[in-house]
Parts: sequence; structure tokens; C-alpha cells
Amino acid sequence: MIIGLLTAVAASACYGTGSVLQAVGSRKSARQEAAKASTTGVTQHGGPSLSSTAKAAVTWEFMVGTVLDFIGFGLGALAARLLPLFLSQTVISANLVITAVLSIKLLGIRLSRAEWGSISVVCAALVLLATAAGPEGSGHTPIATHWWLLVASVVLIGGGTLIVRLLGGRAAILAGLLSGLGFGALGVGVRVLNGADPFHLPTLLADPALYAILVAGLGGMYLHTVALQIGSVNGATAALVVGETVVPGILGVVWLGDASRPGFAWVAVLGFVVAVAGAVAVAWFGEPEPSEQAATGTEPGTNREHPGAGPATDTEAGPGRSAAAPSAPSLAASPKR
Repeated sequence: MIIGLLTAVAASACYGTGSVLQAVGSRKSARQEAAKASTTGVTQHGGPSLSSTAKAAVTWEFMVGTVLDFIGFGLGALAARLLPLFLSQTVISANLVITAVLSIKLLGIRLSRAEWGSISVVCAALVLLATAAGPEGSGHTPIATHWWLLVASVVLIGGGTLIVRLLGGRAAILAGLLSGLGFGALGVGVRVLNGADPFHLPTLLADPALYAILVAGLGGMYLHTVALQIGSVNGATAALVVGETVVPGILGVVWLGDASRPGFAWVAVLGFVVAVAGAVAVAWFGEPEPSEQAATGTEPGTNREHPGAGPATDTEAGPGRSAAAPSAPSLAASPKR
């Protein structure tokens, strides 16, 4: 249990740090596109084009963040096999706390009392979950369910990507939700994967769950990048957290046999609900204030650095530098898996 918790915390740290770096890279790319008055950076529906997303992905900040994502993925996969999913996924989703703290330095964000209070709530909920968590289930499932997981992942990512591109600039919340569901499916796939323990390559390659992991993971990263470019509104990060924690947590209990310690079921439920609510609050209170929106000329619920909207400020918020307070990216604009 202790090793699993430490592994999940390490994964959370990698994801949280990577999230901030990816947000910096995405916004740098968006400002460069806007400065060029580029018409190729957005689709006809107002969302980021594939080329603009690719340009965001090759900034050095985004690439370092992506490396941390892969490290976090490996650690998260191990945690998913050592802990009940309702615990491992919730601890990993607490990377929002790390994102919040790092955003003070890297994104020039000043956290309010409400945000600090929400962070404290998440930490307290994680203590409850760790106290209540019992042994994880076996993870052994019929191969047919692995095929269903693959089909669901393909439909989720393929259909979701199409809908997000059609919605364009209005798809921030949906992109956040779909990326969260993708990362949730990844966690479930890792848990049920055959041929991983003990390692047996032919069994591993023959398992549809392996390809569900690849589809859900890569698709989730793409949708996460799109959400960062569009600019997450007050529900986008919350949707990502819910998709990544609630669905796999329920599947872990109902499908995989995860359980709490005897007599601690109510503590586990309370900790789970409070952790999700705290993460939602972190995203909600990270939304820019109306005065900030007015100062930057943006509408409520939109990113002040939307591609094509023009540079928000002459000061670039990046590592080692802080933007002026009215134009600093909001904490809610930095969701993570």
C-alpha cells in the first residue's frame, strides 16, 4: 500500500509539473500565431487546427511536459496495479494541487483564499481515502470485456475528436471531459492488462486492452492539448477530473473487485466525493475575475489567449518570468489527467 501511494504521488507530481509546462508552451504558440495574424491556426469553427496543435507540441516547454507525462504514465500504470482504482486515480488527479502551486511561479498566478482552501480540502480527502482503502481487486476479467474497452476507447476518442473539431472554440468543456474519460479508460486498461505481471510479450501483444491503452492515452493527450489551446472554462478542468476519477473508480468497485477496509466504506465514499468536489473547486475558483476579463477584452468563459484573438500582453508568462496580474493565464486553463 505504501509503495503504491508513493508511486501515485510521484505520478501526480510529474503530471502536475507537465501540465504547467504544456500550458506555457501552448500559450506561447498561440501568441505567435496571433502575432502573425495567421488564418491557418484555427478551423472554420474557431477551434485550433491540427497544424497549430502540432506547433504547440514542438515548443520546448511542451516537449519537456510531455516527457514528464510519459514518466507519470509509467508511474500511474504501476499505481493502478498496486492500489484500488478509486484511490490511485484520485491521488493522480490531485496533480491539480501541484499545478496550482507551480502556476504561482511559472504562470504568474496569484491564488485566492478560496483556491488555497480548495487545495486543503483535496489534501484532507486524500488522507481519508488512504485511511479507508483496502486491497485492490484481482483485475482478472474475460477477454470479451477487453474488446469492449477497446471499442469504447475508439468510439470515445474518434467520435469525440470529430465533435470537438466541429464545435471549435466552444468545445473547451467537452474536450476536458473527453480527455479525462480517455485517461480513465487508460487506467482501467492498465489494470486489466494481460501479460504484464508476470511479463509475457506474446500475451501482452494479443490483449485488446493494450491497444485500448494506446488509443485512450494518445487521444486523451491530443484532446488535452486542444483544451489548453482553446482555454478551459470553469467547468473544463472539473469535467476532466470527474471523467478520470469517477468512472474508473466505479468500474474498479463494480467490475474489478476493489474494496475498502472493513467498516470504512463510508470513509472511502466521503473521501472520494470530497476529493472530486475539492478538485472541481480548484478549477472553479481558478477562473479569471470579471475585472480581469474586462481588462483583457475577453468574454466570460473564454481564454484570454485564444488563438487568433491577439496577444494578451507584451509580457510572456514562462519559466522564470511572471506576467502582469491582469493577463496571467487562469489556473483553470491548466487541466491535467
